[in-house]
Amino acid sequence: MRTHDGEEMSLRLDGWRLATAEVVYYLPDHPSLLQSFVWQTLDLAPSYPRIHRFLEYWRREIEAVIHSVQLASGETLAPAAFRRADLLLHH
Repeated sequence: MRTHDGEEMSLRLDGWRLATAEVVYYLPDHPSLLQSFVWQTLDLAPSYPRIHRFLEYWRREIEAVIHSVQLASGETLAPAAFRRADLLLHH
């Protein structure tokens, strides 16, 4: 997914976060040889619709058989929070 910086910031403020999927797979002719593919996108937890669409596409269009998928995601980005503190410093 390509976004402009402003679009990405808007998505992140709406709860989207960077998600990384590691797909471990094998080719039908070589089931004992596992390979790994890593893919990153901004996605919306906890349903991860983009990751699911990607995996559905993989199952439908790619001959490689998915062995397992590991998912990692970062924290959401939120507007800065601050508290006012009144402090008097004496020298």
